Amino acid sequence: MNKVIISGRLTRDPEMRYSQSAEPVAITRISVAVNRRFKRDGEPDADFINCVAFGKNAEFISKYFNKGKMIGIVGSLRTNNWTDNNGQKRYSTEVFIDEAEFLESKAQSEASTNHSQPTFNTNMPSNDDFYSIDTSVDDDNLPF
Repeated sequence: MNKVIISGRLTRDPEMRYSQSAEPVAITRISVAVNRRFKRDGEPDADFINCVAFGKNAEFISKYFNKGKMIGIVGSLRTNNWTDNNGQKRYSTEVFIDEAEFLESKAQSEASTNHSQPTFNTNMPSNDDFYSIDTSVDDDNLPF
């Protein structure tokens, strides 16, 4: 099984082009900064993952995403290898995108692009809206 799921922010605007085939296909390349869960001293905070989309996915990403926007991606990992002009063996790894979706609202996206303060939901319930849980109940007597 080869399945990759990532979420992060685009590090640059999508680069879209069309193939030179008889029926041109849209190809979009992006780079996504994915935060690492744990950081050790001297290590980077994020990984920068190269991704490529084809066809309708490529057009969708190119039209609706730009640098700084959060994106969710489902795809597969592909490894390419070739010999460069100097005879050196080269490798690259990228995610081939099967699905892409927005991970934040337009307002959140604009706020992160403008580096403004995040907005918080002020309609949160107050402490009066919650009730205490009886902790004296014996777990052995619960029906589940």
